[in-house]
Amino acid sequence: MTGIVLALAASLSWGIADFVGPVKARVLGTLRVLIYAQVAGLLGVALLVAVRQEPLPSAAVLLAIPASISGTLGLYAYYRGVIAGAVSIVAPVAGASAVIPVILGIATGDRPGPLPLVGIACALLGVALASREPGENDRRLAAGVGLAILAAIGFGFYFPFMHVAGDENPWWASLIFRSVSTLVILVAVLARRPPLRVGRVDLAIVVLVGLGDMMGNLLFAASSGHGLVSVTSVLASLYPIVTIALARIVLQEHVARSQRVGIALTLTGVALIAAG
Repeated sequence: MTGIVLALAASLSWGIADFVGPVKARVLGTLRVLIYAQVAGLLGVALLVAVRQEPLPSAAVLLAIPASISGTLGLYAYYRGVIAGAVSIVAPVAGASAVIPVILGIATGDRPGPLPLVGIACALLGVALASREPGENDRRLAAGVGLAILAAIGFGFYFPFMHVAGDENPWWASLIFRSVSTLVILVAVLARRPPLRVGRVDLAIVVLVGLGDMMGNLLFAASSGHGLVSVTSVLASLYPIVTIALARIVLQEHVARSQRVGIALTLTGVALIAAG
């Protein structure tokens, strides 16, 4: 039960951060938001580790490094996807990342019941429907969907690596994760040289986004010691429900009926995977 609660708390934290951050990036730019968010998250988790005086863990915690690289690339693709398209479309497509840990589990010997298999089918069908832009040319993908699929791949491979690292020590795993993600974004900033100046209000919002994202990572890492990756990763992937609700309330986003069916199928698929 503890693992379920922590994973659901991670999805709530991510859901809020993954709405506010990309929407703010529509105005400020992706890298400008991400660099301040990453630094804020790094300082926050470093302070927590220092206060707790966590002992050095074993080498297994270093799997947070590939988790960070994959997750950070996925986050960048997700932000760019939201800038290009509707939050209500991009978020559930990216949330289909829950399929990847289950497929990896099957490949390594897991034998899931019928519900996860039905869930995978529903999630994939839902992504296909949500991705289609209705109109005369029904082969056209909705804006931002290609980036959302890349985000799903990045997020999907984040989960198994971070699960092992978090099972070893969630605090150090989160610190290593955030250190690497900050370095990745810093390299991108140095290469692209975007404008970095932001106002005080925007800076405060972005800092909160970074802390929220950091808390999501920490909560997921903590859930790893209380449940299987195929369960905790799927429950943590329910964050699009929060993001879509905020997009509906705050942005009053409207999508086509067929895309609404796709969104519902995708979220249903993720729920079925978790229930299995």
